[in-house]
Amino acid sequence: MRAVRPSDLVAPALGGALFALIAGLVAGRAGGLAAGTSVGLGVWLVVLGWALRRPLRRLRVARRALPAAAGEWIEAHGRRYGPLDPARRQRVARAVAFALDGLTFEGAGGAEATPELRLSVAAGAALLLHGRPDWELPTERTVLLVPDTFDEAYGDEEPGVYDGMVHHQGPIVLSTRAVQDGWAYEDGHNVVLHELAHVFDFEGWEADGVPSFLDPRSAEAWTTLMRKEMRRAERGQGILRSYAASAPAELFAVATEQFFERPARLRNHHPELFEALVAFYNLTPPDEPELGAGESLMSRRWS
Repeated sequence: MRAVRPSDLVAPALGGALFALIAGLVAGRAGGLAAGTSVGLGVWLVVLGWALRRPLRRLRVARRALPAAAGEWIEAHGRRYGPLDPARRQRVARAVAFALDGLTFEGAGGAEATPELRLSVAAGAALLLHGRPDWELPTERTVLLVPDTFDEAYGDEEPGVYDGMVHHQGPIVLSTRAVQDGWAYEDGHNVVLHELAHVFDFEGWEADGVPSFLDPRSAEAWTTLMRKEMRRAERGQGILRSYAASAPAELFAVATEQFFERPARLRNHHPELFEALVAFYNLTPPDEPELGAGESLMSRRWS
């Protein structure tokens, strides 16, 4: 993932120059050449300085070393990213650092936004972007961490039904218990990947199961596939849980969880869906560890 793209520098310079030219001409008419030049230069510097705040901040973040605990976390969960040679490890670390810097974390209901929980969310963003370093996950968001399941009002006074929730405008709400469980067990349930997949999916005011980064030429085939897989999930065919049948957006999010956590299983039972996700995320996740004799996903999760 690039810290700064050429367009991040060229566009502000050209835009600032246009504003400066207009301001300089206006000032020059009233006060002469010297005044016009001074005003124009001042406007250009102000616009350029304002526009370059984000690129310069990203450069500082890219050069800053991650805390040792973050490096250890990436090593512990690095299997999901595939073989991590030094270059790939640096790319993952940079993506994690950008997500940590861009997202705002808050705790509610007694939950605390601990460094580990922050890292758990940022690492999910890095995983979704791992094969697409030129993509940017929108990170100007607040991640609201609550202790456990919650209801639609984000309250926890009564037992809720949600582990996570995200809207076009508003926070990404995550249960801390679900976040921790999602990374502890490779069983196809990862609330961080699920909710961040929804962030990918938002186009306009709602998630529709067609990710915003999808090539428009593939949109029709993608929509057809999502509907086909929803029907399968509704009938209990394949490995996607029934919640995937509730909406195309949920199908995409549930499939994303399986793709990164149980890729071999998804490939065996949903080959067409698997290949579509390989093309979308531009990577093939390493196969998950095989189940031992007599072991099941439920026993692995609750052991």
